[in-house]
Amino acid sequence: MPLLLLDLDNTLLDRAGPFRAWGERFLDGIGAPPADIDWLISIDADGLTDKWDVADAIRDRYGLRIPSIDLVEELYEGVVANVRLDPLVACALRIADDAGWVPVVVSNGTVRQQEAMIRRTGLDRFVADWVISEEAGVSKPNPRIFALAAQRVRMPLRGAWVVGDSPETDIGGATAVGLPSVWLHRGRTWTDPRFAPTRTADGLIAAVATVLAG
Repeated sequence: MPLLLLDLDNTLLDRAGPFRAWGERFLDGIGAPPADIDWLISIDADGLTDKWDVADAIRDRYGLRIPSIDLVEELYEGVVANVRLDPLVACALRIADDAGWVPVVVSNGTVRQQEAMIRRTGLDRFVADWVISEEAGVSKPNPRIFALAAQRVRMPLRGAWVVGDSPETDIGGATAVGLPSVWLHRGRTWTDPRFAPTRTADGLIAAVATVLAG
């Protein structure tokens, strides 16, 4: 029973769409031009920018008097409230489980937000467990977090695959720990010369099919 080590944001759950939805409503609420959503998305950098830094950038750009802590809360609630589990993703996870694979989430981020998304969407019913960097004390691409995921479900890393959308943290992490990987390209072209994914796919469903076929 091999492990299927899965990223969360923009892999199992779409984060980009919920962030855009929140951003468009927020900008409309403060009277900002609709085109500013592109600036906000670039500042957020797919969630890689610290929320406090995003909040400070918003306050500075629009001269807002809203406390940063309130903006951070809006960011958190706005994303979590809009995240949904794609039924086809749930089906793919069920198929992987039926085929003998053990899905485990390995995610960088805060426990509060990542667990909220896992539980509120019902994703917790389709994975064996999860490891979140804040709680683990180590983050991807450090190989240790993948080892912790294996320990969490009392299984060996041997034979596992890593699936994720981040070249650096997911595919770089898989390379560091010596595991095959599937990169979710999301319309991008691979450019990192240091390492490369074993396979590429346009989404989680295709990635799971690739792993099962391999």
